[in-house]
Amino acid sequence: MTSTAPTSTMAPIPDPAQAQPRILRVLVASQILSGAGLAAGVTVGALLAQDMLGSTSLAGLPSALFTAGSALAAVAVGRMSQARGRRPGLATGYLAGAIGSAGVIIAAVLDNPVLLFIALFVYGAGTATNLQARYAGADLAAPGHRARAVSAVLVATTLGGVAGPTLTAPLGNLAETLGMPNLAGPFILAGTAYALAALVLVLWLRPDPLLLARTLTEAKDTEADVAETTAEAAHTREGRGGVVLGALVTVLTQLVMVAIMTMTPVHMHDHGHSTTASGLVIAIHIGAMYLPSPLTGWLVDRYGPMKVAAASGLTLLAAGILAAAAPGDSVVLLALALALLGLGWNFGLVSGTAIITDTVPLATRAKTQGLVDVSIAIAGATGGMASGIMVAATSYPALALTGGLLSLALLPAVAATAYRR
Repeated sequence: MTSTAPTSTMAPIPDPAQAQPRILRVLVASQILSGAGLAAGVTVGALLAQDMLGSTSLAGLPSALFTAGSALAAVAVGRMSQARGRRPGLATGYLAGAIGSAGVIIAAVLDNPVLLFIALFVYGAGTATNLQARYAGADLAAPGHRARAVSAVLVATTLGGVAGPTLTAPLGNLAETLGMPNLAGPFILAGTAYALAALVLVLWLRPDPLLLARTLTEAKDTEADVAETTAEAAHTREGRGGVVLGALVTVLTQLVMVAIMTMTPVHMHDHGHSTTASGLVIAIHIGAMYLPSPLTGWLVDRYGPMKVAAASGLTLLAAGILAAAAPGDSVVLLALALALLGLGWNFGLVSGTAIITDTVPLATRAKTQGLVDVSIAIAGATGGMASGIMVAATSYPALALTGGLLSLALLPAVAATAYRR
């Protein structure tokens, strides 16, 4: 009797089919908040640096810094998630983003560029965490529905990401009322939103999706474990080229998107557009980055990630050509170009994430996903830094056209992987 007592007192393992909807709801709530947080740096980060430094050539530095910070955060969040679960990993990342936002506000008040750059580096943790959350949506999803689960988490970012830039003017007025520089206003929202996102995850992301997925795997009998491990290892070997492709798709789309997006507000400012106008364009861009996610997820699950990845390259090419050809005084055409840029990024992120998630075994999933996101962050940092230098040396149209042409590299990569399979 005593030998069976521990078994009777063990807590029952939650049903993943019942847990998944709740997990998605909590992730959606946190993504809405974090979307508002990440939009601040996109909208006014470059303008804040330009004001402090008086140089357009360094206007891409903020984007480079917070994407470089997101690279470090991606490693930390991935490793913490692998060791302790998604809840502590994601919550810690968002808390770091809130601390970085507060640092940006202090730097703006003190007019201290060095502190600004350090704070932006820390602020980048919020961006990395926002991206890592998409993997949490797929941990318990059935294989044929993983892309849609990823998309459900991504689309939630739209609400906060679109609302944030449109509040640039009133937040600027609030900052001035509080005795702060106008451009510090969006970071007040960012700090608050990231802190609330962390709180939502700490309180309600239960059960932890990654830990539950691991528990479910360990609960299978020994023979099933051996069979699944053998099949999974074979699948990993066969799909190794797919992992490389998934990483390439997400990295290249991030590089192109960040480079063009970063310099668009500066380009508009140089042509006499207001902060409100550039905020509107960025809001449309962020909406296009996340709003099509349910459709993209369905397309990936229905037709496969390879075709959607190819569509990403073509869409980014169209965005680069339109941004290069659009007159500097045309808000409509620039908004359309940035919408296409966001859509191409969405195609690339969802298809690339699906390839990676389907290929990487559960035992190393979070760690590998974190490493892939490091590459994404480094690509973003490179694009953000190079964009300012290139615009200063040439022009915004040259930058946009170069980015569009670079995205065509996805097509031969997809074709080569499909041929090997």
